[in-house]
Amino acid sequence: MSSQVQITTTTRALSEANLELSQLWMRYYAIGGAVSGYEVEAYLGGLLILPGPERDLLADAMNELLEQTCVLTRVPQSGAQSDGGSEQDPRKALGAAAAFLFTDGEAEQERLDAVTRTHLLDTASEQRFDRYTARVRTHLGVRSSIIALIDDHRMFLKSVLGPIEQNLPREITFCNATIRNAGPLIIPDALKDARFASNPLVLGEPRIRFYAGYPLRGQGGWTVGTLCAIDQAPRDFSAADERFLQDVALAVEAEITR
Repeated sequence: MSSQVQITTTTRALSEANLELSQLWMRYYAIGGAVSGYEVEAYLGGLLILPGPERDLLADAMNELLEQTCVLTRVPQSGAQSDGGSEQDPRKALGAAAAFLFTDGEAEQERLDAVTRTHLLDTASEQRFDRYTARVRTHLGVRSSIIALIDDHRMFLKSVLGPIEQNLPREITFCNATIRNAGPLIIPDALKDARFASNPLVLGEPRIRFYAGYPLRGQGGWTVGTLCAIDQAPRDFSAADERFLQDVALAVEAEITR
């Protein structure tokens, strides 16, 4: 594993988790790190090369800090290998943080692989997921709430409350748009939104007017599905509503990746 991959992953993880370099160095020093904070800063800035063991200790320290956050990124070890025993593609070790390094087709394949690794496709409903759709429907006062996984051709509903059909073609679903977002997709009135006004799920059953979807991330930070609130009447969606949906989405992600 090249040091540049570890550097890139570490700097991205610090930013995503809103952590300070001083916090990383303190954790690194506590578990046996031998170089100074200035040297760590120079290493992450590409000005200094660290020995493999020190790089790996720094990776361990970063990953321990990340365990206390909702960030899914993890820093690979310098000797990380694939199941076949050869060095991994460095881009894959970075997960979704390296999406910009992939072609669109390669990134989608990585995402689909993450969906498969959830081992949730075509499984029965479970109370650990149903409790969250129930919470969303009750709190937001909507008719439907779903937890959906998006594979290469369909939307599989792991949990559904309301009149949303199972295994809808991916291309027509609102969730297909949501998985391409870094944040939520909020549609107060689908009939007034040029992207969805002619959608068959708007003009026909279940006649969606309101949609709020939050992307769900799996292993490697790849988006595997969505948590959604859906209604047949247009409505507003406040900043407090958005925070609520995000909080529930993070809890669902923890179930997906456990």
